Amino acid sequence: MKKYIIKRLLQLIPILIGITLLTFVLMNASSTDAVDVMEQNTGTSWTEEQKQAVRVELGLDKPLPMQYLVWLGKLLRGDMGESYISGQPVFSQFVSKLPATIYLTITSILLTVLLSIPLGILSAVRKNKFTDYLIRVLSFIGNSMPGFFVALLLMYVFSLKLGWFPVMGNNAGWKSVILPTLTLAIAMSAKYTRQVRATVLEELNKDYVVGARSRGVREKRILYGSVLKASMLTIVTLLALSIGSLLGGTAIVESIFMWDGVGKMAVDAILTRDYPIIQAYVIWMAIIYVVVNLVTDIIYHYLDPRIRMQNEQV
Repeated sequence: MKKYIIKRLLQLIPILIGITLLTFVLMNASSTDAVDVMEQNTGTSWTEEQKQAVRVELGLDKPLPMQYLVWLGKLLRGDMGESYISGQPVFSQFVSKLPATIYLTITSILLTVLLSIPLGILSAVRKNKFTDYLIRVLSFIGNSMPGFFVALLLMYVFSLKLGWFPVMGNNAGWKSVILPTLTLAIAMSAKYTRQVRATVLEELNKDYVVGARSRGVREKRILYGSVLKASMLTIVTLLALSIGSLLGGTAIVESIFMWDGVGKMAVDAILTRDYPIIQAYVIWMAIIYVVVNLVTDIIYHYLDPRIRMQNEQV
């Protein structure tokens, strides 16, 4: 197992380096001069001598390969540069937004699991009955509605009409996270309920289930002891993808609810062309997906003996 993890980690190094190179090249391929952006944000007019001095200070006067190597060296030391807008270190600014995104991720994932897994199992067990049809219709509706529409609908009903929760922001304690969590969980639960249903139905039709039933094993024991365990690979895959996207910040939801997280920070940086923040966000997204995929593969190793045997042979 240790050899497998070390091998996977070594494979991730060139991927991360390639992502940093691509990110840096794309940021510098823009026709907009970073110094001109900084000048516009100050609201003053700079002379060409002042602009050249800023370029020298930022290292923008050097060739692009040299800029990349300098930037990569600083990045490996934890120095992501300074924001063009606030002038603050990018790393500290990024870390300050991370807790809000992690908080929203945890609440959304927990609510999604509590909704999708029981509903998916119930829909599979009650196949082609009223309960199944009702759950499938609701999941279809939930999966069809765009996230921004769900957010605005929840905001209108529960904030403007009923006044139960704040309209936006994350300064009202646990009440602030309810509507963003519901917005994210509704879409994810609708999608995952259908996936869980399909997976459980597939397992229920396999020979080991038929054999267990013929031996008189109770249906609940078959369902929760064997079928659900065999379906965990699909569930883990879905959750891993969701965790990766949520930790990257859900830009639309965070922007609508003014949730001060990583996603909203990225949207603000794109609108103001704050390139150091954008670079940090892209690298964060890459690291998150790489780490989540690695953790998912390790979980697969323990859940599925076939994968474990294949890895041991390799």
